[in-house]
Amino acid sequence: MKYILISLSALFLFTACSGKKYYEPEDVSNNIVLSKESMSSSITSMNKIGATLEDKKFITKNGISNYELPEGFDFLNLTEDGRVIATNYVDKILIGKEEKVLKDVVIAASLKNEKLALVYSNNTIELLDVNTSKTLFKEYLPLSLANDTRITNPYFMGNLILFPTLNGKVIIVSSSNNESVKNISVDPDNEFNNIISLNVIESTQTLIVASPNKIVSISPKEVLSKDYEVRDIIVNKEDVYVATIDGQLIKLSANLNEIAKKKYKYAKFHALAFTDSLYAVESQGFLVNINEDFSKDSVYDFSFDNEERMISIGNRIYFDSKYITLP
Repeated sequence: MKYILISLSALFLFTACSGKKYYEPEDVSNNIVLSKESMSSSITSMNKIGATLEDKKFITKNGISNYELPEGFDFLNLTEDGRVIATNYVDKILIGKEEKVLKDVVIAASLKNEKLALVYSNNTIELLDVNTSKTLFKEYLPLSLANDTRITNPYFMGNLILFPTLNGKVIIVSSSNNESVKNISVDPDNEFNNIISLNVIESTQTLIVASPNKIVSISPKEVLSKDYEVRDIIVNKEDVYVATIDGQLIKLSANLNEIAKKKYKYAKFHALAFTDSLYAVESQGFLVNINEDFSKDSVYDFSFDNEERMISIGNRIYFDSKYITLP
């Protein structure tokens, strides 16, 4: 009987494994040059806009830094004048070369006009005067125990400061009087609901906010939302591009109307990038390139270990200790 049970268990495992489905493109093109460049070490941590390497150099929109963060610090953001903001995930934040001691663990931060906007790991948000360390605004939000690792930084928009929280909200604070003016519930109901992306379409003053399960468009006229299981989201000019968990690539307008979409059967996308067209990295070692109106696409070989950390910034895709520059 024991041997029968073992055999049945083995058969079940084999059947389960053999039933797994993977993306298999019909045609793979060689008409692209993807030269891999090496970095000094591997990615150890990252957020939506940057990453930290094992040797404490860091990656931003400006490329790979030519200097190292102090031991124990990880990249969070850049100031308007190019200084790095980093956290030690204990009790300190680094702004340029200056360390500030704080009472809680900082996981997101932005600085403008000497005002430092902070999000803490306990879901508290705070606005500090960076010169005096005086608290200008502080709000304690419900503790969030389950978070998506794609945490985004606060955003300064005109005289408003947008705080993305860990429980699916955006708290809007006036920088004129340092008071809360509006709370927007993006995704209050799901377990993993922290804000993973926050962008502004300047031409229409539209805020595009995403959680792992929902995308919200906030304009002076209206607030609109749509449910998507988001793998990645990027904004290019007035268009929003989304990769979903079920293998879809979708192009949305600023008011979240679907302009175009294409489904790739069994695809698992890791990251999106946009140059003159959309690129999507797929887990089985492929790079999907689709033109602006989604009328034509090409699939290229792009070998990488899908267990490696990966981040797309501008026209580069960084993974483990390597990167490629997209045409």
